[in-house]
Amino acid sequence: MDQQRQLVFFKHYFKDFYDPLNDKLKDKIDHVLFLVRIAERIPKKFFKHMTGTDGLFEIRIEYRSNIYRVFCCFDEGNLVILFNGFQKKSQKTPNKEIDKALKIKNEYFELKKRSK
Repeated sequence: MDQQRQLVFFKHYFKDFYDPLNDKLKDKIDHVLFLVRIAERIPKKFFKHMTGTDGLFEIRIEYRSNIYRVFCCFDEGNLVILFNGFQKKSQKTPNKEIDKALKIKNEYFELKKRSK
């Protein structure tokens, strides 16, 4: 089974979201991240571009009628850079979570630019 994409966990952001979760939820997230890595085309149910943003995506996880989101972006083709995650409590993704993800995305690309 070929890997289509490589996941990169940028700094501590994803870990801060992931570590306190229960094992069953972690298993579900791991399964969705596995799909993101290997699926030629990631089903929209699990992966969606955030409208009105420059290249920000959300990985979508549903578990026991709860909804979780992990923000990410692409870099150099097949790299998926994972940012912050959160539990979604309303229909609309909170702007503060989107803003946080965009800040992290900018931080990632700034750091990358400076390290060259």
